[in-house]
Amino acid sequence: MEKIKVEIKGKEYEVEKGTPLGKIFELAGIKDAIGGVLDGKIIDLQTPVRKSGKIKPVYRGSKEGLEIMRHSLAHIMAQALKELYGPTKVHLGVGPTTEEGFYYDVEVEGHKITEEDLPKIEQKMKEIIERDYPILRRELSREEAIKLFDKLKEKYKIDIIKEIPEDEVISVYEQGDFIDLCKGPHLPSTGKAGAFKLTSISGAYWKGRTDQPQLTRIYGLAFWSDKELKERLKFYEEVKKRDHRRLGKELEFFTIDDNVGAGLILWLPRGAIYRKVLEDYLREEHLKRGYQLVYTPHVGKSKLWETSGHLECYKQNMFPAMKIDEEEYYVKPMNCPFHIAIYKSRVRSYKELPLKLFELGTVYRYELSGVLHGLLRVRGFTQDDAHIICTPEQVNDVIRETLDFALSTLKDFGFNEFKIYLSTRPEYSIGSDEQWETSQNALKQAIEELGYEYEIDEGGGAFYGPKIDVKIRDALGRMWQLSTIQFDFNLPERFDMTYVGPDNQKHRPYMIHRALLGSIERFTGILLEHYAGLLPIWLSPTQVMIVPIADRHHEYVKKVLETLKNEGIRAEIDLREERMNAKIRDAELKKIPVILVIGDREVQNNTVSVRTKKEGNLGAMELPKFVEWIKEKIKNKE
Repeated sequence: MEKIKVEIKGKEYEVEKGTPLGKIFELAGIKDAIGGVLDGKIIDLQTPVRKSGKIKPVYRGSKEGLEIMRHSLAHIMAQALKELYGPTKVHLGVGPTTEEGFYYDVEVEGHKITEEDLPKIEQKMKEIIERDYPILRRELSREEAIKLFDKLKEKYKIDIIKEIPEDEVISVYEQGDFIDLCKGPHLPSTGKAGAFKLTSISGAYWKGRTDQPQLTRIYGLAFWSDKELKERLKFYEEVKKRDHRRLGKELEFFTIDDNVGAGLILWLPRGAIYRKVLEDYLREEHLKRGYQLVYTPHVGKSKLWETSGHLECYKQNMFPAMKIDEEEYYVKPMNCPFHIAIYKSRVRSYKELPLKLFELGTVYRYELSGVLHGLLRVRGFTQDDAHIICTPEQVNDVIRETLDFALSTLKDFGFNEFKIYLSTRPEYSIGSDEQWETSQNALKQAIEELGYEYEIDEGGGAFYGPKIDVKIRDALGRMWQLSTIQFDFNLPERFDMTYVGPDNQKHRPYMIHRALLGSIERFTGILLEHYAGLLPIWLSPTQVMIVPIADRHHEYVKKVLETLKNEGIRAEIDLREERMNAKIRDAELKKIPVILVIGDREVQNNTVSVRTKKEGNLGAMELPKFVEWIKEKIKNKE
């Protein structure tokens, strides 16, 4: 038999090729391990080791162990479903782990799984864990595997088997009467599973394609201890409270109508006011920094997208073509080709560079219906899109200014925790060594000069250039990728972009794609969840709600309203026949940041009684002082 050498905890062992990991651990005196890591891959105790290398034991309670345990829980859930609804009535799709748990895509004949079924499924899973079935691994030939799963009436598993490469091992795992196609890794037995909770259900097309059957996806959370699970469930309760889809409906920000189309957002009046404030801010900030505003069409000829390479590399994400005057047009998935056309509308001199073109440009991308998610994943969205065209000598200054602009913008919205990533040249790329070196150094230098830490994503750049990505941390500790600064050596070549240099010769410029917020829609979803709907005063559609205590105060209240509006403050009055406390409660539910209560004392003294959600009751202020107070807060974006 062929021998291999493995190293465990600094000691080398020679074993027969194909020896299960558990046997190797026995030889090394390793106890209580539930798996191992070989060349960065997690394997279980039953997996045959077929090559030499270092093996790190994996124990219960570890991060790698969690991956193994979650994988086994997906199988335990699948077994529970078969026991509850019939082994040949439940057809299994895929059941991978997630960042915090697992899911399984299933089809159940004659029964629609709903969230009401989850407690029953959980109980059956607990029974299977209590039985402590050994989890056994077997390797099969392709023919044996197809025959087995045909007998089990597992049509989706047969579909998977047919796509497995010829040189790849096909393995199955058994626990009790249950058997499933799987690469692993798994626990030694079902009894070693930790704490879990089934959380939700959604639809999922088989293979993610709308022309395939829709399965039911059942999600679960899993951790080693009940304490960790309870903490995470508490976190998800908070996430649920902050869900931007619920807040968007309650605050009347946006809606999605099936008659209009999935993934297409209708902005309601309150949301439109918020959006106007946001867009006005972006335009003003860009103009201050030397950007020029442009507007471009929503459609373009197919020739444009052929030149840009989108039809070659991105067509699956584009909506189908429309025929106009015997020519094909596409709705735009990106703004860049239009900005290039503006640049090329006349000969450009080096004296005009850097040229910074900015557009709040709406683009359309085809997304599968299964991945659409409120404002966070849509089919039509508006980018705060800019393209900077510059000379090689200007690159360093441009990148530093752009990154500074991105971070100061995010700070204006209340985000102060960042993670910055620098993605470098991948194995396949275009552009010269000099271009890549210049651009990567410019990105690195900009981050360092601004005093920020960063991580290198080695080889993570696009084939057409390196980039900086900025992630922010929200109020719940989640990371969101927002700002991107991306070099592009591809489009300047494809569109033959040039400028006339000091030598009167044509030169190829550098081009940088740049977005600060990403898209208005996605950023709004993130912002609503970060603030739980209570936006900063400067962004709130209604900044002040004026609440009179009685009808006799209406005349003064109207004067206050007129004063505030004349000062550019977005205010409303509540003149309903309701109790004062009910009006205040309604204003709080609408997430209006400032409430003014008006009674006899306020009318007599020409004052307003001020209360905010954040600071509570601030007492009475003279009206001019209140105007000064709130305008200062708006100016400082508090």
